[in-house]
Amino acid sequence: MSYSIREMRKEEYSLLSDFLYEAIYIPAGTAAPPKSIITCPELQVYIADFGNSKHDKALIAEVDGNIVGAIWARIMNDYGHIDDNTPSLAMSVLKAHRSMGIGTSLLTQMLSTEKAAGYAKLSLSVQKDNYAVNLYRKAGFTTICETDEEYIMIVDLNSICKMEEENGF
Repeated sequence: MSYSIREMRKEEYSLLSDFLYEAIYIPAGTAAPPKSIITCPELQVYIADFGNSKHDKALIAEVDGNIVGAIWARIMNDYGHIDDNTPSLAMSVLKAHRSMGIGTSLLTQMLSTEKAAGYAKLSLSVQKDNYAVNLYRKAGFTTICETDEEYIMIVDLNSICKMEEENGF
């Protein structure tokens, strides 16, 4: 399957609400929450007024002209917040397009983009049971804090070249 990664256009920012919902980890055997959950303030921080800050950046994956994945970063007080100089990441790929390398490509491109923009590190929060934990570790993220259910992880963007060589990114 062929796909492309590109910067999300301003007129596409409204799609972030759909991808935010898709980013919610739902353990096997658990019912998905209603889509209205994304209106909660703790989730709205990921998308509200996106594009109004110089720190907001989003990339998308396209297959045959359809957007199937998104990754975005912004400095926000979210679950993965570590300081006011470090953007936090959010990412999701539609279920039908998972396990095809799209998430890896989105993440790799975003790490390079944020490094080029001058950021020293990125952070994120991920549920411990989420299969994406391995993706983040392979990309160079390390756990700096954990709760019973989730990891707070960071990546040192200055070590990206080293990690890319070691992991074949």
